[in-house]
Amino acid sequence: MQYQVMALAAMCQAAQMVQKIAQGKTLNSFDLEVLLSSLVVTDPKNPEDIYRSDADLKTGYRLVVQQLDSGPEKSVELVKYVGGLIQLERALNSKPQQLDLLGTKIDDIKRRLSHFEITDETVIASLADIYAEVVSPLGQRIQVFGDPNLLQQKPIQNKIRALLLVGIRAAVLWRQMGGKRRQFILSKGKLVRIAKTMI
Repeated sequence: MQYQVMALAAMCQAAQMVQKIAQGKTLNSFDLEVLLSSLVVTDPKNPEDIYRSDADLKTGYRLVVQQLDSGPEKSVELVKYVGGLIQLERALNSKPQQLDLLGTKIDDIKRRLSHFEITDETVIASLADIYAEVVSPLGQRIQVFGDPNLLQQKPIQNKIRALLLVGIRAAVLWRQMGGKRRQFILSKGKLVRIAKTMI
């Protein structure tokens, strides 16, 4: 279950970054790089290979506790994003052709990383295109809440879509580690306890 919580933390961290961008807040560039880098780890030997260290997901583990614990810091918006990511990933997993296409496009990105950083605007734009072409059409679109003027700007749209793709990557891990929606109700206490040990 530790790896399920890791995946959940990554989803929450990506979702919070989407929130921040949509509201015009600045992102920690290191956190952005860590999350985007998870997209190009396509053949991990174990889940730790996907995210560099638990310390890099500390924000995500805190968010897991906030959202699942009975405190006042819950964010309905964040919960909607995470629920939407899990739903979209399930739709993606049921379409082998789309999964193959996603793999091919991610391999293209990996080749480009010999010339560009993963946080380069052109790479982020390509990741955004992958989300828009491969993932977004599969199910109910994730509605992003924020400043309408910001949400119309292409660089902002690109970062949001790239981070939603990061969230889908984390949702893949969640499913692979046996994650189920009912655990948010039946195993909530256990998920919170594990997350607290990681903070």
